[in-house]
Amino acid sequence: MLQAFDERNRDLIVNVNGKLVHRDEAGISPFDSVVQGGDAVWEGLRLYDGRIFKLDKHLARLRSSALALAFAEIPSNDEIVREIRRTLAANEMRAGVHIRLTLTRGVKYTSGMDPRLNRSGPTLIVLAEHKAPVYDRSGLRLITSSLRRFDPDTLDPKIHHANLLQSILAKIEANAAGADDALMLDRRGFIAETNATNFFIVSGGVVMTSHAVACPEGITRATVLELCEENAIPSRVTDLSLAEAYRADEAFCTGTMGELASVTEIDGRTMGDGRPGPVTERLSELYRGLAGSTGTRVL
Repeated sequence: MLQAFDERNRDLIVNVNGKLVHRDEAGISPFDSVVQGGDAVWEGLRLYDGRIFKLDKHLARLRSSALALAFAEIPSNDEIVREIRRTLAANEMRAGVHIRLTLTRGVKYTSGMDPRLNRSGPTLIVLAEHKAPVYDRSGLRLITSSLRRFDPDTLDPKIHHANLLQSILAKIEANAAGADDALMLDRRGFIAETNATNFFIVSGGVVMTSHAVACPEGITRATVLELCEENAIPSRVTDLSLAEAYRADEAFCTGTMGELASVTEIDGRTMGDGRPGPVTERLSELYRGLAGSTGTRVL
């Protein structure tokens, strides 16, 4: 699964600390913390007909991540929304858009790891692209990565940080195996998530996902669990082993960039009949209906 280039994005206007520039002219300082050490937090947002779905939840997670990293300055929600609006207006965007917010600790006066070297910050980057949900609706093929997800005592996944090397290494393994993405385990051997998304299985009509111990508290994940409760679909948050995933009737991934995407193969095992299952299809429809009709109006 490789995203194709969308020609509408060739002349994107991006926003770096309030400065709107062509994508080819955008840049940040080599002294910025994100360049020096991946010292930044980020969120992915999706725009539906002028509304951003779960915007308040995303901004709250951005702020909590920045607080956990002891950022000295964090822009207000109003400031961030203002820059999002300016970016969308500059690109004449209204729907079918994915927005990546990146907030770095800012610029250091000399290179080094110590946050006390930061005397100018933070840096806010708003990147809005024309981008439909990125996963093939017909089903994803996963392999299990050899890398384990960090536990909270190593690097707490509740910090939505921009140091994604662990995920990138797992994605390299998936690419080498000819799979779409990699399933990642925690240090106990239970399923955490994929390299890019939260993960669910369906067994006997029950929707199940892992505890948010070695994976982020996904906003799409939480929405799916809410939809289950509201629509009398049995659901459970529990430890999941690979054996349980292999024998599941259905499996799917969740995330803002891809919404809900069916998984039809894991480590060479076919899920169900090899096609998206009925529970996955129903939840996908419920999610698209909710995301397309609610959210914070920004345009």
